[in-house]
Amino acid sequence: MKTVYLCDSSIEGILSGVYTAWASKKGHDNVMLRLKDDGITMELFCQYEEVPIDSQKSDKVIAAIRTKISEEAYEVVYKAALSNDLDRADKIYRFLIWGFHTGASIVSMLQIQAVYDIFHMCRFVDNETHHLTGFVRFLEMEGDLLVSRIGPKNDIIVLLAPHFADRLSGENWVIYDANRKKAVLHPAFRPWYLTDFLSPQWEDKITKSEKEDEYEDLFRRFRKSISIKERTNPVCQLNHMPLRFRPYMPEFSNGIRDV
Repeated sequence: MKTVYLCDSSIEGILSGVYTAWASKKGHDNVMLRLKDDGITMELFCQYEEVPIDSQKSDKVIAAIRTKISEEAYEVVYKAALSNDLDRADKIYRFLIWGFHTGASIVSMLQIQAVYDIFHMCRFVDNETHHLTGFVRFLEMEGDLLVSRIGPKNDIIVLLAPHFADRLSGENWVIYDANRKKAVLHPAFRPWYLTDFLSPQWEDKITKSEKEDEYEDLFRRFRKSISIKERTNPVCQLNHMPLRFRPYMPEFSNGIRDV
């Protein structure tokens, strides 16, 4: 009978599951990792065991990856854990089986399905991170606070934070992931940090500055003044500015849809 270990979706939860599955000594073909509450129907003839987050176990797995495989291998595992792939926990486990057997060269062996799966997830995460470095928009709130709302498919807020911490090091800003209800907070000239302890009403308590409304109005007038109706190209606009980014972009507020 196959044992399915149900783990938390965080990197610590997934690696706790990896440690537990490996330490069970039931054989790699006889175990599987899945995320809790992934919405997938339970299979017959499988034994399900829930794995709690254990920082000591996850730290041991991280140390083993870095010393026995490579630092690059840990980086791709970390990025894969940020993916929205529901099977990412088991794919990471299969990658590590090959990694501990092969060593540092495993990251380039794309002919192996387990390695290709990790590569595919990392590419998706990297592409979305790259896009959002250009599509993230900040609104100025009262008290000189800059706030941005995003809704990424992958859990990439920690990958975006260093970019904006460098670009806006002297500003107080927040990037809020509306899909996962977590945020990166950056006090001016201080390190950023991640939190998911935000009250449901926190957005309602933040009020835009009057100056921000003036800028938005000026931008709407500017767009209207330069637009040429005969040259409107919705297909081209979709290629350069996907629909899923637009609900979080101030320039598409108040009914604005194209230039």
